[in-house]
Amino acid sequence: MADFYQQSAEEQAERMLDLARTAVEHWDIEAGDIALIKYRENAVFSVTDTSGHRYALRIHRSEYHSDSELLSELQWMDALLHKGVGTPPVIPSRSGSLFVIVEHPAIPEPRQVDLLGWLHGDPVGAIEEAQSRNGDEVADLFRRIGKLAAEVHSKTADWSLPEGFARHAWDAEGILGDDPFWGRFLDLAALDDQTRALLVRACDKARQDLANFGMTEQNYGLIHADFVPENLLQRGEDLLLIDFDDAGFGWHMFELATALYFHVDDPNLDLMRNAILEGYRTARALPESDWELLPLFLFLRSLTYLGWVHTRHETETARSLTPMFIDRTQMLALNYLNES
Repeated sequence: MADFYQQSAEEQAERMLDLARTAVEHWDIEAGDIALIKYRENAVFSVTDTSGHRYALRIHRSEYHSDSELLSELQWMDALLHKGVGTPPVIPSRSGSLFVIVEHPAIPEPRQVDLLGWLHGDPVGAIEEAQSRNGDEVADLFRRIGKLAAEVHSKTADWSLPEGFARHAWDAEGILGDDPFWGRFLDLAALDDQTRALLVRACDKARQDLANFGMTEQNYGLIHADFVPENLLQRGEDLLLIDFDDAGFGWHMFELATALYFHVDDPNLDLMRNAILEGYRTARALPESDWELLPLFLFLRSLTYLGWVHTRHETETARSLTPMFIDRTQMLALNYLNES
């Protein structure tokens, strides 16, 4: 058998499908159709049973989360669902566990697998394109994004973490430390000396600003950490939230910065920024002093994406995104330092 990690993405996906067929037998469903939806970090399959009910089966990447961390992710999703947030229902396996460990000869290591109820809705990204950037519609969308983020933060703050709950942290160490959670961004080979020096100066300032900001129940807690268009679905007037893979402990402002990050060069950015703040404040307080730190958190968010492409530099996706992320990080660093 050829080495799995030397195969093309298409060949790997075929092997993942073999594992998915084995994994689904751990649930009390009679699977009919199993089809790949996405294979990037995790492999996500659409599973339709013989009664027509649809599910999302996730095969997790190896060694990204420990078993306790994945269990914690699923427990949080379940808690949010029961508190009224539109998240996928977690479907327990036949044994009652929220995920299973599955082996298959086609895959070189055991994988964590879970099954979620399918959420029907239109991806926000597609909605934005269809709207042709109509200002009123964009403002309405970002007000609802802000409100959803606030509801996630507020309802989580009222939730008692289960015993053994464990997730990574998007804190100063996790973003700016010697071994950042998403990778050592300063080691990215595509950075030139001038850009690297700029980032070092901005990072030094960021460490001090984060220390001054601190971590309190009002500004820090569990966050989704991936509030991007592809993870937001619209169903009628409701916004639904999927893909909690990157969720962890972090600043609430990091969440809002993530929601705005891929729009920083959009002509409607000011509109989006004002709308997301307005929406957030309808469900949770956000002091003006916190909001004024948005340039800091946009810069920090951009650093994480540099780390992401650095640790995946051999992939076509990383190669194609690297120039954009470098340009954007330079711009955000200069803006944060008031040097733009």
